[in-house]
Amino acid sequence: MYGNAMSSLADSPPSSTGYLLWHLSLRWRIALDRALAPLGLTSSQYGVLASLHGLSRAGSRPSQRELASFSGLEPMHVSKLIRALERAGLVERAGNPDDTRAVQLHVTARGVEVVAAAREKVIELEDRRLAPLGGRRSERSVELRDTLLTLLRHAEATNTERDGEPAAR
Repeated sequence: MYGNAMSSLADSPPSSTGYLLWHLSLRWRIALDRALAPLGLTSSQYGVLASLHGLSRAGSRPSQRELASFSGLEPMHVSKLIRALERAGLVERAGNPDDTRAVQLHVTARGVEVVAAAREKVIELEDRRLAPLGGRRSERSVELRDTLLTLLRHAEATNTERDGEPAAR
């Protein structure tokens, strides 16, 4: 079942939904990394940049911790990604006058251009990946998105720890 022929997965899929979601997410991430490479971004960098752009549109300057919380990534990983985006001239970090330990983040004009170009590539990829369901705006795709959102909300509500066991309440 785990041989070199990946097409055999579709012929006799494993019974684990989690495995299928993991495998599909790996394939989507690889495709996204390839699509974003000409813009100098990885999928992780795009996720953080797009999240920061979304949080900043109302004029706020979120901290790295706020961005980590919003994006669902570990603060140290977000810090590493932000440093790379800053070196690329897409993000600026500034001290927070209210908290000297915190750093405020801002998407640069160049960052806004890159995130807009990247978003177009993401939508194109999503259209291709959801073609078997009728495209990204089809009823089946909307149902899939709603189902995934339900599962995500449930995962957040159950507040699972890193080892996969439910958190103490």
